[in-house]
Amino acid sequence: MKVRLLADATSLGAAAAKHAAEALRQLLQQQGIARLIVATGASQFEFLEALTGAPGIAWNQVEMFHLDEYVGLPASHPASFRKYLKERLIRKTGISKFHLLDGDGDIPNVIERVGYELNSAAVDLAFVGIGENGHLAFNDPPADFETESPYLLVDLDQLCRQQQVNEGWFASLAEVPGQAISMSIRQILKSKEILAIVGGERKARAVQACLEGKVSPSAPASILQTHAHTTIYLDHGSASLLSSPLIRPS
Repeated sequence: MKVRLLADATSLGAAAAKHAAEALRQLLQQQGIARLIVATGASQFEFLEALTGAPGIAWNQVEMFHLDEYVGLPASHPASFRKYLKERLIRKTGISKFHLLDGDGDIPNVIERVGYELNSAAVDLAFVGIGENGHLAFNDPPADFETESPYLLVDLDQLCRQQQVNEGWFASLAEVPGQAISMSIRQILKSKEILAIVGGERKARAVQACLEGKVSPSAPASILQTHAHTTIYLDHGSASLLSSPLIRPS
């Protein structure tokens, strides 16, 4: 695991996007296709804006998988991650091969169908974030570190749901769905390379627990410590509680 420190959200997004774009170009040159997992949420705004503007990426050769989605939320809702990915990535790049999680549909069927496609070949690159409660995807603490299932139906804890309100996706806690489809921890770790984009002071305690604490289901993203090809991108806010030896400025 490597950690990179940037000054603010804009520079963090730009640096992570440069890394991601270079990785995608190399993959496409070497193997003609790249299989990609994409996170959503407010922490990914600047990153995806910079990445979709990067030149020289043959997006029609990229196959994209959805990391997580609320259960029972229509795709038209402003907080829908399907809507988010369509607007911020798919339509901007012209990706034609993508697998979205229909949280408003037949959940067992969605989990089985998209999971089957995900497991049909190796995943080259995953973009993830870390939640204020330390979650990885929607695997809230205590996370399941053991299941081999590609996707899970999970219950969202109150801290996770409150984060969605604080970020402006919902007007009140009562509006936030109580369940979601989430890619499992073990499935995320199967990715050949992982980029974690984590900005903002509200993430500082979670970042400290997950990067400097022991690997534990109580801090789900701590599992990234075990993945040799993970790079964590932080800004001064999210890194504010870390000890300096961990940090390598970019």
